[in-house]
Amino acid sequence: MSKIIAVMANSVEDIEYSFPAQALKDAGHSVTLVGAQANEKLTGKHGTEFTTDKGIDDINFDDYDALLIPGGFSPDNLRSDDRFVKLAKKFLLTDKPVFSICHGPQLLIQTGLVKGRTLTSYETVQTDLYYAGGIVKDEPVVIDRHLITSRTPDDLEAFNEAIVNELA
Repeated sequence: MSKIIAVMANSVEDIEYSFPAQALKDAGHSVTLVGAQANEKLTGKHGTEFTTDKGIDDINFDDYDALLIPGGFSPDNLRSDDRFVKLAKKFLLTDKPVFSICHGPQLLIQTGLVKGRTLTSYETVQTDLYYAGGIVKDEPVVIDRHLITSRTPDDLEAFNEAIVNELA
């Protein structure tokens, strides 16, 4: 089965990590939570505590099949760290699956690779995607090759179905 990297910083939208990660695990995939450091304690917007499995410097890109970027304020924190930007860029350039929900596409914008891609996000990020050259749709799930994006926690059921199907 597939190995997925989930990237996270503090103030993630708790359910946008936990619900997709559980759906992926239930489908037989493994999810590695990656932060700035291994064994880092992170707190979600709603108080859930998460502990990273690995630090960004501890991973080997070739060992992973897909990237999960949950939303909340986490992607805004991650995009100021060039290591996470480079990781997202590498996934996009190699056309490996990228799953991004809510504010998650903020990290993708930072790669400079959204121009011409069709995607969605939380409504306040949609304008940023547009100005970065993205083709923005206001739909629960948007699939552009192996890039799957979604808008909000309300869309998680459809998002989870799409990402599990992508790896099937």
